[in-house]
Amino acid sequence: MSKNEASIVALTVALLGEREGRDALDALAIDLRLLAESGPSVSRAAFAMAMTVALFHDLLRRVPSGAAYVAHARQGGGKVLFDHGALRTIRLPVGPTGALPPGEDAFTRILLPLGYEMAAVYPLDRLRMTGRAYRHIDAPETIPQFFLSELHIDRFDHDFAAAATRIFETSRDPLTAEAKAVLEKFSAGAQVTFEEAACALPAIVASFGRHHAPPAIADYELLLSRSHEGAWIATEGNAFNHATDRVPDVAALADRLKAQARPIKEKLEISKSGRVRQTAFRADSVDREFADGLWRRVPGSFYEFISRDIDPATGTLDLAFDTGNATGIFAMTSATDLKA
Repeated sequence: MSKNEASIVALTVALLGEREGRDALDALAIDLRLLAESGPSVSRAAFAMAMTVALFHDLLRRVPSGAAYVAHARQGGGKVLFDHGALRTIRLPVGPTGALPPGEDAFTRILLPLGYEMAAVYPLDRLRMTGRAYRHIDAPETIPQFFLSELHIDRFDHDFAAAATRIFETSRDPLTAEAKAVLEKFSAGAQVTFEEAACALPAIVASFGRHHAPPAIADYELLLSRSHEGAWIATEGNAFNHATDRVPDVAALADRLKAQARPIKEKLEISKSGRVRQTAFRADSVDREFADGLWRRVPGSFYEFISRDIDPATGTLDLAFDTGNATGIFAMTSATDLKA
């Protein structure tokens, strides 16, 4: 690492390699105050930003429609303002999820030490889920938020719970001892050395993935019959469900994307306040292998867009979410899967 290299840049390149790291960084509009940090130690804010750069890069790798949009925007000189990433978790009726802590606990053990705090709770009762927003304390408007949701298995019938348990009890814990040690240091309010941060980052980024064995087709179909979200987690795990681009006028952008025949959602989602407006591409299909040795084409992740207005009560950007918006956006992965 060059002495003058920004910590975020150096960590990203150390993780992704020179070419892919620089490409990932060049796609995003990153707060210059965060990029000003360099030197032998790494703050929680710089680590959190490097982590989200890597997660955004992984999302584009899995979502061709999002990658094509970002490539087109970059050709025109644009950059993405990464607003938030979303992931889904499972909370079984009792105990952990295999070797993972239950539900959102598997990720709050990462987010809280890195300087995030829970900003709000969003009941998603129609989906039998709960969503929670986690916002970074140090730079809430410029370090991407996390929308972390839990599917409550105890709100379903016995057969569903049994299938979910069979699938998710195989989960392993990807966090290494070195990654846990770095999180403990951040939790104590300390910075870490660059070497410690670079060692921990791969395991922490890898946590946002699938860590259970491929499900049996019968168990997958049972989950799909009751919950598209549960079936999605069965194949995709805790990978980013979507990443979101903050744009000035999402309605105008949606009209342009429709005119280009992009796979954009037909209806704009508007919060009760009117200040938060969202739309998204439909989820890209992916081929997944099941325990039976069969392959199925199923919904993968997707790319989202959001516009946020100033909240007149605070004079700052409205960083809230909306239960109705979230429920509508979650439907992007609800299409019936396609047999390969």
